[in-house]
This record gives sequence, C-alpha cells and structure tokens, in this order.
Amino acid sequence: MRSLRIGRCTVLVTLAKVMPLLTVLALAGAASPVSRAQANPPPPPASDVRFAFGGNAAEIPAQFVGNLVFLPLRVNESQPSLFVLDSTAPVSSMDPERATELGLNTISGALLELAGVQMRLPGLPVAARKNFAAAVGRPYEGTLGQDFLAKVVVELDYARKTVRLYDPADYQYTGHGEILALSGGVPVVPAKFTLANGKKLAANFVVDTTLDASVLISGRYSKTHGLHVPHAGAAAADEPGEDEEVSALARLKLFEMGGYAVALPLAEFSAPEARADGDAQVAGKIGAGMLRRFTVIFDYPRRRMILEGNANFREDDVGDMSGLSVLAGGPGLKRFEVITVRHGGPGASAGVQPGDIIAGIDDEPAADLSLADVRALFREPGRQHKLLLERHGQTITVTLRMRRLL
Repeated sequence: MRSLRIGRCTVLVTLAKVMPLLTVLALAGAASPVSRAQANPPPPPASDVRFAFGGNAAEIPAQFVGNLVFLPLRVNESQPSLFVLDSTAPVSSMDPERATELGLNTISGALLELAGVQMRLPGLPVAARKNFAAAVGRPYEGTLGQDFLAKVVVELDYARKTVRLYDPADYQYTGHGEILALSGGVPVVPAKFTLANGKKLAANFVVDTTLDASVLISGRYSKTHGLHVPHAGAAAADEPGEDEEVSALARLKLFEMGGYAVALPLAEFSAPEARADGDAQVAGKIGAGMLRRFTVIFDYPRRRMILEGNANFREDDVGDMSGLSVLAGGPGLKRFEVITVRHGGPGASAGVQPGDIIAGIDDEPAADLSLADVRALFREPGRQHKLLLERHGQTITVTLRMRRLL
C-alpha cells in the first residue's frame, strides 16, 4: 500500500489498482489550515460500495442545472436516470412515473450504478416531487439522499462542475480548507451573518444542495429575533422555489462560515408559516447559490463538511433583473409562463402580465431554450431583450430592459 495525493486529499491505494482522476483545480481563496488529527479521524467501517477495478475513487459525469447537481445512474440495471443530489433528504427515492417507465414498480435491494461505482441500498422508495420540474426546468427522475451520502465521501467542485466519490475507509483530507462539523439528522452547520443595518447574528443553518438560492432565512427566526426585512434593503422575491414560500429578498452585508466571509450575498426571507420554519433552533438554509463559491466535500461518515474557496468565491451574487417570476411547463418543459410581475420592475414597465407565455427571446424560439437559459438572460445587467409573448390567443412583442433590483 502507498498514499496517492489527489488534489486536496490523500487516498490509500494498492499500486496496481489506481484509478485515473483529473487534476483538481487549484485552491482560490484563503482559509485557516487544520491539523492532520482534526482533518483525518479514524475511518469508518467498510461500506456497501464497490469501485471499478478495485479502486477507491471515481469521477462522475455530473450535470449542473443552475446550482443544482444531478448524477446519472442506473437502478437495477435499468436505463440511466438523472438523480438530484439532496443533502437534506433522509433516504434516496425515485419518481413513480420514471420507475413505471423503466418497469421498476417495486424497488427492493436497489443496486445503484454510477460511472465506476456500484452501491447497494436496502430499497428505493418511489416518491414524487410535484413542483420540481416546473421550478427547475427539467424532468424529475429521482433523489440521492443521506443514505447515499453516508456510504461515500462526495466532492463537489462547483467551479469545474465535476463530482468525485471516494471510499471513506481510504480517504484522508490533507488540504487547508475549513472543516465544519455536521450536526442533527439533516446537515446543520454554524454560521454568522450581518444585515445591511449592521445587526449581527450567529445561528445554525441546514445545508441544502437543492436550494438554488444562497441563503434562506426562516420566517420564524426573523420574527423571534426581530429581523425587520425592509431595514435590510428588501424586495419582493421573484423566483419561487420548489417548496419554499418566499416573501422577500435582501442583501446581507456579510455571511460567514468558518474562516470564510462572503460579502453582499442575496438572502431570501420566507413567509412566517413557510415549511422551512420547522426547527426554532435553525435560522434557515444555506443553499447551492452559496456552495457554488467552494469545492464542497461532504464526508457524512465522519459527520463533517469541508469548504475550499474556488474561482467563483468573490463573484457578485447576481439576482433576477427582470422582475418576472417564470415557471416551466408543457411538453418538454418548453412552455415558460410568467407567474408574477414585480410592481415597478422592468417586466411591469415593459407591459408583461401574469399568465403571459414567453414564446421566444431575441428571435430565438422557446423550443430552443431551457428555463435555466431564460433565467440566465434575465440576470444580465444593462442588457435588453425582445420578448415574444402569447396572451389570450394573441402574439405581443415587448422590449425588456434589465436593471439591478437589489
């Protein structure tokens, strides 16, 4: 046996069984070093995972939609499906329609096959996420939850858009990132944040890889701690999430995790009775909009999360600049319906109305766009776009001029 250094970690490997891996992106952003003892506690018992060729690491050809991570996998030797990585889901599950399509109505003793990795789970429940496709703009096929994360070390490189899996028994972290202990049934980490009015708070946050936003503050926490959102420079939220009822959007002055401090991130504030408010001890959620600034290592077997700043670390949090909330529907999710129009925003000034269907943008038909494409176009400061709208059987053309709303 010998140690093989791969980027920020060391993996113990047998000389004849080393799997090729791509060179890891160099660290961008500073963090305090950690001791070897703290970085590498004793490895957990061997898990029910097999890496190809007797190896102990694999790179997965993941897809990133917005800030969400999807992994292609086969269930019981079926055709591949794209499963979203959800750090908060207790168990992995599959969409019932997708399971029926693949002839997997009863999924017990599930064998999951990813590129270079096989994993067995006791079962794979079927469960729908009814708002997922409309909010994300791609069909929902399944979720990889904490039972998956508990069996491997998962490295998400948001800058390079790559995902690597490691055998936890051989994994040793040797980098200089911030190591945060995970607590609770869902991954909870401590953080600090400062409102625009200078008020500083320290609280626990759930880490949610399926929340596209940077930070979500629960209504219960805001009420308990007297957070008056308008004082933080708030605006009406324009993009509904999959499950959260968001009432306002504001820029925080600072958000801190370990030794990292992110300036001026956007934070969503949920309605007082939103589902994110379940635990009074938790302030809200840290979403993938914040995680994209890092290479994130989820080491659930050791109950820790490791953060290393990447090339995105100092990027501005750019929010919607159209004042429009748009969801996807129809065949192929190519029907882009305007759900809400912010009063006084660019969409309202252009004459866009709730219920309008965006049939094209800048002479490009909706059929050639995705919901992620539409939202990206609506986040370009200083740009203007020609929208082709369908309204009550009529076709209307308007000019939408982007401008910062926060």
